[in-house]
Formats: sequence, structure tokens, C-alpha cells
Amino acid sequence: MKKYIGLDIGGTKCAAVIGTLSDSFRIEDKISFPTAGRTPDAILSLFSRFIESKRKTEDIAGIGIACGGPLDSKRGVIRKPPGLPLWEDIEIVRYFEEAFAVKTYLQNDANACAVAEWKYGAGKGCENMIFLTFGTGLGAGLILNGKLYSGTNDNAGEIGHVRLRKNGPVGYNKAGSCEGFCSGSGIRRLALIELEKAEKKGVVPEFLNTVGGKENVTAKTLAEYARKGDPFAEKILKKSGEMFGETLSILIDLFNPQKIVVGGVFMRSHDLLLPHAEKVLKKEFLPFSGAVCEIVPAKLYENIGDVSALVIAKGDYQ
Repeated sequence: MKKYIGLDIGGTKCAAVIGTLSDSFRIEDKISFPTAGRTPDAILSLFSRFIESKRKTEDIAGIGIACGGPLDSKRGVIRKPPGLPLWEDIEIVRYFEEAFAVKTYLQNDANACAVAEWKYGAGKGCENMIFLTFGTGLGAGLILNGKLYSGTNDNAGEIGHVRLRKNGPVGYNKAGSCEGFCSGSGIRRLALIELEKAEKKGVVPEFLNTVGGKENVTAKTLAEYARKGDPFAEKILKKSGEMFGETLSILIDLFNPQKIVVGGVFMRSHDLLLPHAEKVLKKEFLPFSGAVCEIVPAKLYENIGDVSALVIAKGDYQ
């Protein structure tokens, strides 16, 4: 059976996997390592060593690369993503095709996750599906009429940049944006804003003392304490959920999808966010569009990064 290589390049960590793709996927081996402290050349060298070690015994049919944007998937160039400031105009597809004579594909990570969930996860069988990252940031991958839609120059789906309020937590360099309210970093910023308001009134929520200071305020700790009934944590998750409802309604009205599949923070905390989002959704979306759309957490769960890079290697999403 043909084997594929998947390379996942992130601001925090990178990973390389080898596996098979048919009616299901199988990951046979994997390496991962921190991105920090490594130049693009050093990371490409580590990837190359992994590929070289595998092609000695395996028939490699394709290489897929998932990376945050901006990038040019048609030319195969990474164009200095915010989390990867050293990766400016890196011709990564050319690099691997010249080194290994294997067809190589590059895709935005949100698009790659959309394809993975569409082919093997919660969006399987859908003609129209949206994947939302809801991780450090908020981006969307769009499957429309049975094809990946990436826009004129790979910038489609940047829902995180849309402004919901004039003021609010900053996300995607814009205060009050969808990303500012609906992302892991945004939830933290929202909590810090509310803590600052409370401090000005001379009130210190018990949550702050319990977690041991502002440096420990994260989307993860807020979800943990919301489940324990902490009123401050519940308030923050409620607000994020409500704003997520507004975000979802925009996508439903624009694209009329069958499913919106959500990863990241939502994947782990949908029980805290979705009830608040649904209350807003019912007031905001077009009824006929909303009636046919289901909001679900990503099915691939923590495997999504590995599978997304692997599935891009097959190239049958275009």
C-alpha cells in the first residue's frame, strides 16, 4: 500500500508522520519537536532526515505540508505567518520536490484540518462543511459544493478578523473581533479585561486567588473552574459562547453549510460553550439555513494535526 508523509509546521511545535490513506487513515510513525530555537533550515533538515529514513523501505506517494498562513498554496511558498516570523518566502514545496522527487502539497492549517474532518472525521459525507480552528486563533476552512475553497490568494475563511464589537479583547490585531472573543488566547484576554474591571472596583474574584495569579489564567483553567461552578469562570465562558453564537450565525447565513466542525478549545469544552452559543444562534441565523446546520466538535480530536498534514499529501481535495 502507498505511504504518505505529513509535515505539520506550527509556532509551538512541528511534527512529521508517515501513514496510509484509504477508507480510513493509519499513522505508522511520528516525530515531533519544539519550533522555538530552530531556524527554518534546521527544521527542514529534521523533516528531510525523517523522510530519508522512511523512503529507504517505503514507497512514498506524496508529501503534505500544513502550516499557518499567509502562504501561497499554488506556488508552494510560506509567507511569514505571525507565529513563524523567520519563515518568510520559504519555497517549501520546491525544496522537498527537488530533494525527493515526490509530489508535494502545501495548505493553510485550517484548510488542511477541514479536509481531514471532511474525509475522515465529523464532516464525512458533507457537500458543504466549515471547519473552525478555535485554538490560539480562529480561522475557517471551507468545503463548498464538495471542494475545498481557499479564495483568490489563499485568504478565504479568515472569520477571526471580522469585528463583532467596537471594543473587546484583541484578536487578529483587531479589538472586538471574532478571534478576540472566540479563541484560546481571546478567552484569556477577555478574562484579564474583566479582572481589571473588578480590581478597579476593589473586588478580587476568588478564581484569581485559586489559580495563583494572572499568569495562570488560561482557557484551560477557566474551563476547569467553570465546571466546578466558579462564578467568574462561568461568566467568561458564557460571554465567549454567546459571541461564538454570533460568529456561527454569520457563517450559517453566508455559506448555508450542513455542518460546522470545531476544533481546539471548543473540541475540549463544547459542553461549556455550545449551550450559550445556541441561545444566540436561534435569534440570529436565518431559520431555513439554521435548520439544516449542525454544530459539532472535531471527531479526529488530538489526532487532527497529524491527519490534516497526512491527508494533504494525497492531493485529492482540489
